[in-house]
Amino acid sequence: MSRYPQWYLSAKHYPVVTTLIALSALGGMLVSINLPFAISYFSFGGIESSHYLRLVTPIFLHFGMLHFIFNSLWLAMLGSRIEGYFGGLHLSALAIFSGMVSNFTQAWWSGSVLFGGMSGVVYALIGYLWIFNKVYPTDITSLPKGIVPFMIGWLVLCMTPIVSFIMGSGIANAAHVGGLLCGMLLGLIFGLQRKFQN
Repeated sequence: MSRYPQWYLSAKHYPVVTTLIALSALGGMLVSINLPFAISYFSFGGIESSHYLRLVTPIFLHFGMLHFIFNSLWLAMLGSRIEGYFGGLHLSALAIFSGMVSNFTQAWWSGSVLFGGMSGVVYALIGYLWIFNKVYPTDITSLPKGIVPFMIGWLVLCMTPIVSFIMGSGIANAAHVGGLLCGMLLGLIFGLQRKFQN
């Protein structure tokens, strides 16, 4: 039996997943204590703003404990599969790229820069694993049965006023859609690459 707690072993084994969750926790704390610069400095900024980090930083802003917990649980489950199979660099690149795509999509659709959360990346990871495993099935990248229909159903439900009313805030639906489509495309590309390499 290991003398280290399970959370420590998981963090050591999946450092990128752990870092993404830790940065999300930090972003959530900055929002919750309402530091004056938190939203304005880390909210989305386009290329024309020359604040290139702000293309990505909205994924770390979380509005409430449920928002953070929901995204972190999905990130742990999905991200660990990708980090375990492809490595940390692959997951990092996927999170950054899909984060930018989902942020751009949300800003373009809503016309606002006041949004945040890791859910666009979560949907990208779902799309990625879903399509990758269709093209090149493996045990580690396979998703539990029912996850894809559930998450697509949740995406559709979030487009109704019901969830926004219950949560008390708006939902970045365009980020979800942009992330999902981005992940599906990347899953297809890397699935085909892996298939033809073997």
